[in-house]
Amino acid sequence: MKHLLATFLLLAASALAGCASHVTPELRPYTAEESKELALEALNRRGLSFDEYHSKKAELLGEPQKSFSFDKQGEMNAERAVKLHGRPS
Repeated sequence: MKHLLATFLLLAASALAGCASHVTPELRPYTAEESKELALEALNRRGLSFDEYHSKKAELLGEPQKSFSFDKQGEMNAERAVKLHGRPS
């Protein structure tokens, strides 16, 4: 009976000691590449407009900002009559 009680107490003590020791992963600083990836992921989740997103992305990547605006050449007004040569529109 004493052997069974001693074995049970030994197992209980080792289980409690295992639960009490808090194992944490090694803390290390992020590399530059990891920091850039985390910043880009956060930028994707922010829900910015098209122009704001590309300007912030260019800042993060260190690239010169490009103009991503739309031109006005493709717009068409339905009320404006288009005159074709020799034919009514």
